[in-house]
Amino acid sequence: MNNSQKIKTIFFGTSLFALPSLEMLIRSEWTPVAVVTKPDEPAGRKQLLTPPPVKSYIVERVTRNAEEKKIEILQPRKLDANFAPHAARYAPDVFIVAAYGKIIPKEILAIPRLGALNIHPSLLPRWRGPSPIQYAILHGDTETGVTIMQMDEEMDHGPLVTNRVARIANRRITYPELHDQLAKAAAELLIETL
Repeated sequence: MNNSQKIKTIFFGTSLFALPSLEMLIRSEWTPVAVVTKPDEPAGRKQLLTPPPVKSYIVERVTRNAEEKKIEILQPRKLDANFAPHAARYAPDVFIVAAYGKIIPKEILAIPRLGALNIHPSLLPRWRGPSPIQYAILHGDTETGVTIMQMDEEMDHGPLVTNRVARIANRRITYPELHDQLAKAAAELLIETL
């Protein structure tokens, strides 16, 4: 793919689950032109202003390494009419959303010409919502997976694009183990899907 055909992506993500997908995008031909993440928040006993994992990754790994590509970080408090021009100025072809933590309004989802893809850590429609990994473990599921869907304005809703099944062979699997397994599977599936 030459530069005139390059697909411009904007990545929306906040938590650790999003990092493998972001890292794979950066190493691919779909390097995001910008990353949208939640604002820094107070954390810990001293309530120190702390950046979300996605911002920390970009700042520490990407911007300090001269060989890495530069990516702008956007941290809007609200995704509203004031934010829309900031996203639209990149003329994105697609949004990629992984563990962002906010509902993206219809007006924002309409910006990219190819729409928005959401990565969800379950085999939808099972375990919609913010805690699908925990629910799979708590309910003794023997399989789970990741789903990529075309987004609309509802939570974990829209046409399913693809998914990948992950077996839960160990009944004593912990949240961190399954989280990391699904995050890695999501990153691989995302690149295949793109």
